[in-house]
Amino acid sequence: MKDAIVIIPTYNEIENITSILEAVFNLPKPFDVLVVDDNSPDLTSEKVKELQQKYPEQLHLEVRQKKAGLGTAYIHGFKWCLERDYNFIFEMDADFSHNPNDLIKLYNACAIENADLAIGSRYVKGVNVVNWPLSRVILSYGASMYVRFITGMPIKDATAGFICYKKEVLQAINFNEIKFIGYAFQIEMKFKTYLKKFKIKEVPVIFTDRTKGQSKLSSSIISEAIFGVVKMKLISIFRK
Repeated sequence: MKDAIVIIPTYNEIENITSILEAVFNLPKPFDVLVVDDNSPDLTSEKVKELQQKYPEQLHLEVRQKKAGLGTAYIHGFKWCLERDYNFIFEMDADFSHNPNDLIKLYNACAIENADLAIGSRYVKGVNVVNWPLSRVILSYGASMYVRFITGMPIKDATAGFICYKKEVLQAINFNEIKFIGYAFQIEMKFKTYLKKFKIKEVPVIFTDRTKGQSKLSSSIISEAIFGVVKMKLISIFRK
């Protein structure tokens, strides 16, 4: 029985990839890692291949032909992990905005406290972000409030990307129906989980903005999240 695997999508993360993988593999609980790399020009995938010599059983790599969006990278990873029957499947960024030590908190929420989806939440206990300008804090916190209002989900950090899924949740979701590829993907996956009445738990974490590499956030990604949420909610109503 395979237990837990962390999916890390990458695009030009050569500055972070070694450190983040070492941090995960040094945790007291063992985790496998699947890196889904979008053919990074900085050769992130080559560095991962080097590290596979050190972690041949734990570290896995899938290289896609081009940059195709966060959502499709995770779906690619989900399918890969489900085919290999992992019980707990995680999402985590490569840039240390998500603290690898918190993987154990998310794991315990699902494995011990019986959540089906555990969310590493910035907002379940106040606002826990480090190194963000006030404008971005307001945008992110406001986006989560907006999503709660539109969808009715009782989730305080709907855009969070630090997550643990039980495999049963991912098995219940039709990936062909997932429409969003940017950060709205995170909202859509939570909404699908919520509609299927799985148990969702928010686990407080501290989010620290990246210190190396470049952010992938753009105005088009923000627009997708703002306008896509209304469309997503309307579709769910008409399907009832």
